[in-house]
Amino acid sequence: MHIYRITLWTLLVACAAGCSQLQPLPTALQPAIKITILHTNDHHGRFWKNGDGEYGMAARKTVIDAIRSEVSAAGGYSLLLDGGDVNTGVPESDLQDAVPDFKGMNLLGYDAMAVGNHEFDKPPQVLRLQRKLAKFPMLSANIYQGTERLFDPYKIFTLGGVRVAVMGLTTEDTKRLTNPENTQNIEFRNPIAEAALLIPELQGKADVLIAATHMGHYADGKHGSLAPGDVEMARAVKGLHLVVGGHSQNAACMQAENVLDTGYVPGTPCLPDRQNGTWIVQAHEWGKYVGRADFEYQNGVFKLLRYNLVPINLKRKALLADGTYTLKTYTAEIPEDPAMLEMLLPHQTFGQQQLLVRVGASDARFEGDRSVIRKQATSLGVLIGTAFMERTQADFAVVNSGGIRESLPAGDISYKDILTVHPFGNTVALLQLSGVEVMDYLRTAARFTPGAGGFSHFAGVEMLIKSGEIYNVKIRGKALDPNTSYRMVINNFMAAGGDGYPVVTGHPSYVNTGFLDAEVMRTYIAKKSPLSVSDYQPGQAVVRQ
Repeated sequence: MHIYRITLWTLLVACAAGCSQLQPLPTALQPAIKITILHTNDHHGRFWKNGDGEYGMAARKTVIDAIRSEVSAAGGYSLLLDGGDVNTGVPESDLQDAVPDFKGMNLLGYDAMAVGNHEFDKPPQVLRLQRKLAKFPMLSANIYQGTERLFDPYKIFTLGGVRVAVMGLTTEDTKRLTNPENTQNIEFRNPIAEAALLIPELQGKADVLIAATHMGHYADGKHGSLAPGDVEMARAVKGLHLVVGGHSQNAACMQAENVLDTGYVPGTPCLPDRQNGTWIVQAHEWGKYVGRADFEYQNGVFKLLRYNLVPINLKRKALLADGTYTLKTYTAEIPEDPAMLEMLLPHQTFGQQQLLVRVGASDARFEGDRSVIRKQATSLGVLIGTAFMERTQADFAVVNSGGIRESLPAGDISYKDILTVHPFGNTVALLQLSGVEVMDYLRTAARFTPGAGGFSHFAGVEMLIKSGEIYNVKIRGKALDPNTSYRMVINNFMAAGGDGYPVVTGHPSYVNTGFLDAEVMRTYIAKKSPLSVSDYQPGQAVVRQ
């Protein structure tokens, strides 16, 4: 042993002096491959620009075509990905089963998209039509029908010799966020567990791993009552280079580590989130932005060079010399692509003809903005509940905020405005409940945390909600009597267990009236117009502490 040590030391010294042939050779430097990932998410039917000329697929195409040309001219490669939820949100699209939106995505040249929960808003035959129409794969690894996946779990692209795997993942909340009638016999498995199973397989097939997800970006993993999202997944599994997300509908720009920049200004720098070595990006919603992530791949390293969100004609108020305001784009105005306009115009014209019919009027706006309606009681929640009660002669109504998608404007109200509030085609459901059953149901409704689609609005109900418990309950102004029977009105989505509400479709008294929520609202508004918002203020009827 002693002789061995002397000999080994002698060899090491000698080699240090001149045995260069025993030293490891440096790894050959491979050519750097430039790869640009373009991304959008939560399109929600916005194929056409809004009334202020913001976003729309025609301007989006101009931006995407320009970036692709720039990247290609520099010898790089690009992929265009979407984080899901093409469906639901704009009546012109909803009336046409998002056909113009999928045709627009084809013209834009999407390479793949994640399946979102709103892809299940309509009956299965509509989803089949959309899948057939799409010229790109709709991906989800965690949606099963029996033992088989309902969608392709991933697709591998080869870009300049670099193999890039794109894996799709969908929130496991989908079952409770969509009408359960549309997801019968479909299982939404835990996407994080599914990713952990797939990543080892993909590491043997690809050089770069990207997850296109519809799970949500929740800063520091604080997801509340919602299912875990992209941050939680990146922390739980190793091996993903990039997550292109959707569902939470925010710009995933960070102010500091684990601190979201909630005041992000369009056109300014955006620092994407990074967790456990994985970059996480999301481009807000509605095609307001095109996300652009420029990477370099070299010797097994996938390095982010730069990232930005390109605003699509987003506008700000600008003060004029006379004290009035005008709208100006944050960045240079983007022209609309003529070919896209030509393809989409007949769809927009058809939708407008069907929808721009005056129904009634209001003296002020009925608040239904997502950032408000899911956190506090508003006049619109009371209006909807009141309309439901009048049609069914119910004693009280419970309305889920996830079923309210937009505000009602001041002034004239069209059928389009009503369908924008109620885009899902839900029907009104009625139950006859005992006072004890009413207490049980209201307890469940009271426990949804602010921000969740299940966050409740009420009409005909007074109560105190304190730490998730309810006190001093009154129905129609009288104290709740456990021995009295009450008529409760909700929508069929809630009745089937949507948004996490109790399943009541099997209750002996359950009746699906067949009345469409939008039609009930249309009739009520036409009858009661002009509406006064002050008549529908929630006041202190339901107090949350």
